[in-house]
Amino acid sequence: MYLLPSNEGSVMQRIDVHKLADEAKFNRFHLSVLIWCFGILVIDGYDLVVVGAALPSIIKEMGVNAATAGFMASSALFGAMFGAIILGTLADKIGRRWAISLCVLFFSVFTAAAGLTSDPITFSVMRFLAGLGIGGAIPNVVAQMTEYAPKKVRGVMVTLMACGYAIGSIIAALLGKQFIETAGWQSVFLIAGAPAMLIPFIQKYMPESLPFLIKQNDDTHLRQVVGKLRPDIRLEPHEEFLVPAEDKAEGPTVGRLFTEGRGLSTVMFWIANLLGLFMVYALSTWLVQLMAQAGYSLGSALNFLLAYNIGAIAGAVGGGWLADRFNIKWVTFGYLVVAAVALTLLGFGTQPLVLVVAVVGASTLGTQILVFTYTGQFYPTSIRGTGLGFASGIGRIGAIAAPIVIGFLVLLKLPLVLNFVAIGSAGAIAAVAVAVINHRLSASMHTFDATQSEDADMGGLGRGAEAQA
Repeated sequence: MYLLPSNEGSVMQRIDVHKLADEAKFNRFHLSVLIWCFGILVIDGYDLVVVGAALPSIIKEMGVNAATAGFMASSALFGAMFGAIILGTLADKIGRRWAISLCVLFFSVFTAAAGLTSDPITFSVMRFLAGLGIGGAIPNVVAQMTEYAPKKVRGVMVTLMACGYAIGSIIAALLGKQFIETAGWQSVFLIAGAPAMLIPFIQKYMPESLPFLIKQNDDTHLRQVVGKLRPDIRLEPHEEFLVPAEDKAEGPTVGRLFTEGRGLSTVMFWIANLLGLFMVYALSTWLVQLMAQAGYSLGSALNFLLAYNIGAIAGAVGGGWLADRFNIKWVTFGYLVVAAVALTLLGFGTQPLVLVVAVVGASTLGTQILVFTYTGQFYPTSIRGTGLGFASGIGRIGAIAAPIVIGFLVLLKLPLVLNFVAIGSAGAIAAVAVAVINHRLSASMHTFDATQSEDADMGGLGRGAEAQA
């Protein structure tokens, strides 16, 4: 922060908003952002997974075969692929509050609408439209949490928030068990429409991105957010809020993913996200079946699924904690290597098997959350939504392909270990991709002060009068 004489003779404070966020102490404002983002991902996870809980009843009532049911279930994944790219990119243009509100509108209204359908085509169309919001929510809330979380606890806050997705999945299973048999499969879809009522509250209570507010010259809202973010700082009428030059750059946001040396790293993030989601969806689809084929009872196989999800939550939060204390790139790399090794051990039936499955959960689903956290920290704020959106959207290709590829391998009746080695190889390749990323280009590595950059742009105005506030 710098103090400069203004034209009226009063003192002007020039403040770098990113430093304000980085150096803030966790307070009620951060908790509010965390709760909002966590809650949105809970709903997001519910809306994606609810079809799996209801699918047996849908097949019976609509009289469709397994192939048609698979298409109906995957239609939301196709929508999510496009939604991540479109709504992630759009957020950098219209602001995150509106982008997040659009996501909630899409996945709430169209998930509920799917519950009113009676044929597979209309159902699939509604699920595709819901998928637009489902896919767009993740990059936007990760970008939001990444911007506002204090630097010392940023990794923990983002990974903790992302666990909301797993909680939503659990709620979908519990509500499905409770209501589908008594009230019909439509009930769990109609419930999903209720969160649309949260949109006015999102508009009122969710803070907007600080660089976006500066770009829009919305000084009133900007001061309100800064006051909550840093209640320890006294704001005067003459502050000038600044962002680094990279957050002022104009032009297409997509093209900027490949400028300033970011091109190769961008492609590596795409590969890491694609292969990470490949592992996650391969296991979420086939883990129970593969363990059952290995001779374990259905009850034991379901216990493995529980251990997998518990491990995933512990791995995600633990990875965030490590990322805050060490280099997030190499923490992510290490997690992916562990995934490849743990999946191989699982294929060999290494004991204790429940512990191995928990480690697999921590190093696959937990690691994917960490990969996404790293993606968010890599890009400058002005293109963070775009970077996360493309990484998530392209990553969905892995999510769509995984059940098909592993299903084909299962049909070949290969030894169990080869199925798990095939999944683990995705983790090994993803680890290589992460290793290639140029971490020096990461926005999280930039320590320059926007006020100093502004001084240089203005020919050094105020250098002699600067004072540390």
